[in-house]
Amino acid sequence: MKNSLSESVFAALPKAELHVHLEGAIAPATLVELAARHGVTLTPEETAPRYAPGTFDQFIENFIWITSFLRTPEDYALIARRFAESMRRQNVLYAEVTLSIGVMFRRKQDPAANFAALRDAAAEVPGVQLKYIFDAVRQWGAAPAMEVARIAAELRSPDIIAYGIGGDELGLPTIDLCPVYEFVASQGMHRLIHAGEIGGPEIVREAVELLGAERIGHGIGIMRDERTMDFIAARNIPLEVCPTSNLRTGALARQIGQPTAGYEQHPLPIFFRRDLPVTLSSDDPAMFETSVSDEYRHAHRMGFTPRELVRLAEASFHHSFLAPDEKRAMLVKFHSGVAALGLV
Repeated sequence: MKNSLSESVFAALPKAELHVHLEGAIAPATLVELAARHGVTLTPEETAPRYAPGTFDQFIENFIWITSFLRTPEDYALIARRFAESMRRQNVLYAEVTLSIGVMFRRKQDPAANFAALRDAAAEVPGVQLKYIFDAVRQWGAAPAMEVARIAAELRSPDIIAYGIGGDELGLPTIDLCPVYEFVASQGMHRLIHAGEIGGPEIVREAVELLGAERIGHGIGIMRDERTMDFIAARNIPLEVCPTSNLRTGALARQIGQPTAGYEQHPLPIFFRRDLPVTLSSDDPAMFETSVSDEYRHAHRMGFTPRELVRLAEASFHHSFLAPDEKRAMLVKFHSGVAALGLV
């Protein structure tokens, strides 16, 4: 097996993606199209600053602005179809897609109607299977987070794979979310949360010990504490790692106490070689001008060998919330694809 890979291999590598926001995948051209639907003329010059690197707070502000042009179920259908097409082009066999249901509620939309439209539109694209994570916004409080949990429970769709909370992890104490996660657990739903993105290792530990989180979004803050890394390894709690996101939002620079940071400072290789359960994803690919294929390219440049990249890609299937029989079927497809590329 070669130590270096051609550019085409990164797109052809079979993948699963566990940390990707549908709304963060809205390309600038699609944003212009959405705005035009609602009588707003946007130019590329006006959209460009919203897709530029900045601080974490600026990212949240830009996310809210971009999603303000999602106003009808038809809008969600459009972005879901284009998202699924992008996944197919990158040979993503399976994705667990985060939906900002909390934003829909805040804008007094009908999450059930939006979900039905986007699910059906994405399902028309063959070759990729999508499941969905209903996501709340942490800084908006526990009551709105419970709203999101209740609609997920009421819909009881087999396509809703989990419940999660994103946003500013410093915006609300973890303990305030305990009743929400207790309700989610009582409904038999899988539980996720962003933690250790800009916060420290203690927030990651709280997410597991207080909320029963089964996977952690980002989790890079544990790089600052050996004991928390050991804790995550012992509990086998997967980290959904998104390197480009961590650079573009300034999250990694914040964690290492520097004004800027680069891929060479990202803890992904340390986590992987320490045998922490990690997966690789793109987070908000359009907003960060990346893709899941690009993330594997970056990992290779960080020093991951082809064999290690295969293990990293396989981990996303293993750490998915698919039922065991579905997971086995996906892994058969994955190993077949890897063999065809000559990577085993």
